Amino acid sequence: MIFKSIKVIKLLPLSVLLILGACNSDAPAEKEKTALAESASVDESSTKESAAEFTLRAEIELFNVAQNNENAAWISANDITDEHDSIESETSRLMTVKGVELANESKQFAATYNDDTNRKLSKIKTALVLPAPSDPAKAAELSQIKTELGSMYGKGKFCKREGDCKTLGELSDVLAMSHNAEELLEAWAGWRTVSPAMRPKFARLVEIANEGARELGFTDLGAMWRSKYDMSADDFAIELDRLWGQVKPLYTALQCKVRADLAKHYGEDVVDVSKPIPAHLLGNMWSQSWGNVYSLTKPVAADPGFDLTEIINTRGMSEIDMVKSAEGFFSSLGFKPLPDTFWERSLFTKPTDREVVCHASAWDLDWKDDLRIKMCIKKDAEDFSTIHHELGHNYYQRAYKEHSYLYADSANDGFHEALGDTIALSVTPEYLQQIGMLDKVPDSSGDIGLLMKMALDKVAFLPFGLMVDQWRWQVFSGEIKPDDYNAGWWKLREKYQGVAAPLGRNEEMFDAGSKYHVAANVPYTRYFLAHILQFQMHRSLCKIAGNEGPLHRCTIYNNKEAGSALTKMMKMGSSRPWPEALEALTGQKQMDATAILDYFAPLKTWLDKENEGRQCGW
Repeated sequence: MIFKSIKVIKLLPLSVLLILGACNSDAPAEKEKTALAESASVDESSTKESAAEFTLRAEIELFNVAQNNENAAWISANDITDEHDSIESETSRLMTVKGVELANESKQFAATYNDDTNRKLSKIKTALVLPAPSDPAKAAELSQIKTELGSMYGKGKFCKREGDCKTLGELSDVLAMSHNAEELLEAWAGWRTVSPAMRPKFARLVEIANEGARELGFTDLGAMWRSKYDMSADDFAIELDRLWGQVKPLYTALQCKVRADLAKHYGEDVVDVSKPIPAHLLGNMWSQSWGNVYSLTKPVAADPGFDLTEIINTRGMSEIDMVKSAEGFFSSLGFKPLPDTFWERSLFTKPTDREVVCHASAWDLDWKDDLRIKMCIKKDAEDFSTIHHELGHNYYQRAYKEHSYLYADSANDGFHEALGDTIALSVTPEYLQQIGMLDKVPDSSGDIGLLMKMALDKVAFLPFGLMVDQWRWQVFSGEIKPDDYNAGWWKLREKYQGVAAPLGRNEEMFDAGSKYHVAANVPYTRYFLAHILQFQMHRSLCKIAGNEGPLHRCTIYNNKEAGSALTKMMKMGSSRPWPEALEALTGQKQMDATAILDYFAPLKTWLDKENEGRQCGW
């Protein structure tokens, strides 16, 4: 299984500026009013009742403005035009204004109420991803910039000459399939011609959003983002450092092995074995996952024994068949099938008559049962796994649908991203054999190959998942100033990833903007957390399922007890602090990266042997 981390889920309740979807019914509003009225019936003094009444009103108002934005954003993502962009920009502006208004109102209430009221007040205050200032003109400007950046990214193409233009997908295919250094460099540099025009807009966006964050009582936007994790902003930063420290030795060993193998293929004049790896050689546009260089670094005589992409195409599976397979996994755990509307309304393939945002995403359009995914599915192993990820979002969304608006979300945003990938970790040879995609399970002689292929995606991603927001947080705080955007970006990439720019980069460029989540202002730390949590969840689910073999061979397919444990955690939504949700599934209240080390233990032993005599690190 291969994981691709550019996916982004559009969730409404806790990511007010990330929500993208459509809503076709007014029924949820009635459900909200009933649930909220019940939640407000607490025995409080008149002052405390005022706080409860405020959260009731805020939830209803946020829900209502969000419905309009959901409609506009779904249309915009599925048919990119100037008109649709303009409509989404306006609905986003109105939603931002409402969010800012309510967040500022929430400041009048001190933290002296019951846990439920306090929790909702905190969520209202930290709900915005891009908090606009109270100045209407600046709120409108922020909304316009946000939409323009997303549109510039979605429409971006590299034109080598007139009539010879390539989209991101086409350029990414070159990075994935070619092992010619010159072709790779051209594709890598080509996509980065799209982002320089974003730079002044992004700088202005930072300026305005920081002003909005300060109005809400935060030192800057980064501090506001870090305050959403049931701990202080500073404590959360320390927690990330702790988790990275747990996995860094495994990543360093992997980077050392891959660098040496790339040097053998391209020559040490291209890859210096004592320095960071040139970014264009790792099989991915952002060097965030390295699975496409597996053929250059795979273990000798350790073939996994099957090629899932080949199986998918040999069997003639359609894009719908791939989605049906993922649905079948969830059904085997005891989850109800997806609604008919999912199959009628989702986007599974790239249309030929219009521009769309192809980045895979999961949508909950009525906060009840109108679930959809939007992706341009490729018939390969990577998207087979991606589909499991996206459906994980949908099943999570449906599990917490009975909660009131502010709690209709995952325990923290990393949980949402982790859930589907937890399921995807069960896409093992044993599982493929059970569903008839393999005649027999390959013996363990190929396990190092399987683990290496997995590590090239999962382990290789970890420092990238961490550094994207490390860069943004330093930008928001002013530690990295606009004149140093590009230098700061590459400094952090070298520090965390051991990856370097293959060409000279200057401050006219904006390489951070070549990444969707920067252009679209999507917080990224959730993906790092998801990579930690998915292995922790997988380890616990395998224990529940009675697995006695190696963790990397475990599949929970068809185990209702594991499905029940998942359901218990998912149904909590964000109604309680995330450590309680984590404990409900794993028995642990702290995120723990040792599950990754357990999963890849055989590979780490092999990597250490392979790296004997090499200078690892950079």
